Amino acid sequence: MITYDYLILGAGPAGLTFANLLKRNHPESTFLVLEKEAEAGGLCRSKNVDGSPLDIGGGHFLDVRRPKVNEFLFSFMPEEEWNVYDRDSRIDMGTYEIGHPFEANIWQMPQDEQVKFLKSIAVAGCNLGQEKPVKFVDWITWKLGERIAQEYMLPYNGKMFGGELDSLGTYWLDKLPNVSFEETLLSCLNRKPYGTQPGHARFYYPKKYGYGELWLRMAAALGENILFQKSVKTMDFTEGKITCEDGAVYAAKRIITTIPWTSIKEFEGAPAEFDGLVRSLKHTGTEIRYVPENLDTKAHWTYVPDANTAHHRILVRHNFCEGSKGYWLETNLNRVSLLDEAKTPDEKDGEQWAYQNNYTYPLNTIDKPATIQKILSIAKGRSVFGLGRWGEHEHYNSDRTVERAMELFADLLA
Repeated sequence: MITYDYLILGAGPAGLTFANLLKRNHPESTFLVLEKEAEAGGLCRSKNVDGSPLDIGGGHFLDVRRPKVNEFLFSFMPEEEWNVYDRDSRIDMGTYEIGHPFEANIWQMPQDEQVKFLKSIAVAGCNLGQEKPVKFVDWITWKLGERIAQEYMLPYNGKMFGGELDSLGTYWLDKLPNVSFEETLLSCLNRKPYGTQPGHARFYYPKKYGYGELWLRMAAALGENILFQKSVKTMDFTEGKITCEDGAVYAAKRIITTIPWTSIKEFEGAPAEFDGLVRSLKHTGTEIRYVPENLDTKAHWTYVPDANTAHHRILVRHNFCEGSKGYWLETNLNRVSLLDEAKTPDEKDGEQWAYQNNYTYPLNTIDKPATIQKILSIAKGRSVFGLGRWGEHEHYNSDRTVERAMELFADLLA
């Protein structure tokens, strides 16, 4: 059995980036990528549905704001193969729509609604200097005001993440800007947004392909250094070995894992507490469902907070994927039963088509930071390194995941 220098688990953006950096910059290193699916890309894979590509993991776009990341990715799929868009994302409030982010676009509401939201923001806890709450629901109200919390943020997050919202921590919400009463009032008076622009305010999307094309090219560049349909079953910390469901065993001096920790059935040579730490990590899954009709909107995607509507987001394919039609719905797996019955991926014929992802979003539960820190620390002490959305259990976008892979590569091979 060959003992590789590096064994990389998962051929999503994180694993593919780390592997290609090895191949380019350290050709003397031996490495192998193991991927459980039949093709690369992870959540960023695309399928041809109704004559055009559809991203089966939801909406994935390449932010313009990480030039080093984009320079690296453009070496596989040149910039001229991408369109650049100014983000148009909206929030469906039932009887009307407004732009996203919510607090910057209250001016687009009917005037009587503007007044109600302005009054609510004026007495939000953060604007009155009140102490920051600990529980998620209380924190959202403190940060945004009761009306934004009740009519948008709480129902939307409840749909997207499911379960009890107060099981979520608040540590990951500090990146949300304060909803300034003054800025919101100015935006209403001047009828234009004020404040911080959201992520992906400008983004790239391929001209002729789905987002998955990029990762297929990165996988192709690895040649024989990648194996598909290799589902990891056991991780042996003592021997530095991986056993797959088909019985194949691989060994390495260092293991880079980008797959969900909870997808690994057994850990050998780990401290007694390790398995319990891993099993305490929480996540949600989603269904991506295609609908063939075009929508009368210029939006690229729309958020849907209405609790009586099953899906939480609409991706309007025909507004960012050239020559396509239709749109797709993103729905938490726990809410799929609220939708009409859809066809399976093998039955796509231009009618409704659905694909289910068991792992979509890591949940930022209250104890997650301490838990994942322990997991990563124990693993690192045994030359196993967690990387990316699932290896670090962080809700990273694909461009941030690539950046994290570049950072880990620099740390390990400095």
